[in-house]
Amino acid sequence: MTHDAIFGQIAFDARGLVPAIAQQHNTGEVLMMAWMNREAVAETLSTGRVCYYSRSRGGLWRKGESSGQTQRLIELRVDCDGDTLLLLVDQQGVACHTGRRDCFYRAADGEGWREVSAPRVTPEALYGHSGHSAPAA
Repeated sequence: MTHDAIFGQIAFDARGLVPAIAQQHNTGEVLMMAWMNREAVAETLSTGRVCYYSRSRGGLWRKGESSGQTQRLIELRVDCDGDTLLLLVDQQGVACHTGRRDCFYRAADGEGWREVSAPRVTPEALYGHSGHSAPAA
């Protein structure tokens, strides 16, 4: 299947973006949500290393390029409407810029939010210095 055939099944929004959910391939753990554009999808499919589109930086964001916490693509899936991608990945290390395994570490308990997982590494350990503004999706 060519990239054109793949792109024909993806409903990019008016900005040329589509939400992408990253899930650990062998455990089902939902790791994060980010955005992809055509270029990010094409690079991910070509290299096997997950690449997203950073809305805050206005460009490609190769997962792990500054932290070393990479995602290797196992399989790319599209939902029934074509407007959301599911990336089955092999996550190396943590997925969240906060140092947690996944980005979904807060749960509502009726009175507010509570943390449901502890940090594994500090942002300083991920990015090499304190005060660094971690990459935004």
